Amino acid sequence: MDAAERDLLAETLRKTMTAASGAALDSALADLGWTELLTEVPDTAVPLAFGLLGETGAHAPLLNDVLLHAAGRPLGGTLPLPYAGGAWVVWERTDKTGATLDGDPPPHAAPLDGDLPLCGVPDGDPVRLAAGRRALGWWLVGTGRAMLGLARAHVLDRTQFGRPLASFQAVRHRLAETLVALDGAEATLVAAEDDLGSLLAKAAAGQSALTAARHCQQVLGGIGFTAEHTLHRHVRRALVLDGLLGSARELTREAGALLREAREAPRLVQL
Repeated sequence: MDAAERDLLAETLRKTMTAASGAALDSALADLGWTELLTEVPDTAVPLAFGLLGETGAHAPLLNDVLLHAAGRPLGGTLPLPYAGGAWVVWERTDKTGATLDGDPPPHAAPLDGDLPLCGVPDGDPVRLAAGRRALGWWLVGTGRAMLGLARAHVLDRTQFGRPLASFQAVRHRLAETLVALDGAEATLVAAEDDLGSLLAKAAAGQSALTAARHCQQVLGGIGFTAEHTLHRHVRRALVLDGLLGSARELTREAGALLREAREAPRLVQL
């Protein structure tokens, strides 16, 4: 896929995600050939689709497809997903709503019979988790960039003491720290290839999204804490996505345990 084709695909996906979400978006992406994109050009389809899910604020159960594809299973179904704190959830392919604001359908708790790891494979499989973690990483970075865009637009439009909010150093520092965190997480995702790299990339993406949520809420001031502003949707989404397949805190600890066990730190990127 060349640059022109990628740009056309990105524009089509953006329009589709702006117009629909949930089960409707899942169906629309299926009509656009999401299955073929995932199986034929996953290195392009996954970062593009999940990044745009974050930027547009739409949601769809595409994580199921990424993990099913990595496991060599047919796409279109659901499977139990490990969640922070040792819980298991299922991201339904319907618009079954939970108890959250606006009826946003997040992953639902999955009561399991016995100890059933990802895809029902004993002891789990880091390669399958790696594919899902990279996808979630792109989603988290996209969500972070959406929050940064909202905060940037706010400080450029609003004035205080006769000066634009964007002229204050404290505001600039918060936005700059957010941008650095997001760019660093994206670089980590691009470099991630194996299970350890994907684990660290998901942790970096989760931390960057939480950093964006914290700084952007402060920059937006009181309006950033209200349900009337769009920011709260991205904040809630970042909190949910960070917990899927391991939170940033849990994954950082897991990476440390792996390095202690191996008694060496592998080179993750060839500089």
